[in-house]
Amino acid sequence: MTVTVEKQGAVTTVIHARHEARNAVDPASAEALAKAFLAFEQDPGASVAVLWGAGGVFCSGWDLKHAAALMGQERPLAALDFPPAGEAVPHGPMGPTRLELSKPVIAAIAGPAVAGGMEIALWCDLRVMEEDAYFGVYNRRWGIPLIDGGTVRLPRLVGEGRALDIILTGRKVTADEAARIGLCDRVVPRGEARAAEEALAQEIALFPQGAVRADRRAVRLQHGRPVMEAMRLEWQNAAGLIESEGARGAARFAAGEGRHGNGADA
Repeated sequence: MTVTVEKQGAVTTVIHARHEARNAVDPASAEALAKAFLAFEQDPGASVAVLWGAGGVFCSGWDLKHAAALMGQERPLAALDFPPAGEAVPHGPMGPTRLELSKPVIAAIAGPAVAGGMEIALWCDLRVMEEDAYFGVYNRRWGIPLIDGGTVRLPRLVGEGRALDIILTGRKVTADEAARIGLCDRVVPRGEARAAEEALAQEIALFPQGAVRADRRAVRLQHGRPVMEAMRLEWQNAAGLIESEGARGAARFAAGEGRHGNGADA
């Protein structure tokens, strides 16, 4: 099995291990990754997921040896295409990249997260990188375009100009640069990405999850919308929670809980 799942309380860690291919994704591992995240989404006891590539490599992209074999077939990419409107969206070439989950996912990045590996990291909500980890559109050198969200999500994170610099040159983007431009959120020492991310996930999982998911959803909903329309959506998205989960939290505060920043317990 190339994909395994470990659970610790409300945190689910999805582990991808194809050591012989530097954790490149082939169709079997893409399907396994998609199924693992769908199971996480449907698990009422799971609040936050961590995606980790075993063996010091996050993901070296789409398996080019498999891709080369596909090229001899008629319509080689047909299985990766989007279905007609109204039908269920399948997993993307990298696995879960077309799924729209309601819960946060954190990428624990060690070593390379390049080509499609960068795209799957961009799908995650947060990215924590080890100090010697790196991104890069390394598929540039093989004449292969980004096909799994890279041209969509990267500009939203770092802006169009920086995104085009990274995409067109195919250059290496170090953890330090990624942190500076907003491509990653935290940098940790070598060998500590998984532990750091699981600790971060546990921290997020402590909070009342209704508000966590509502705020995450509002951030996604506001993309490309005028300010007042986005604010109206923010209100509509959260108003019901103010009267339920928010009211309970206010009552706890009034009763003396949560002083000095100690309010993460649900």
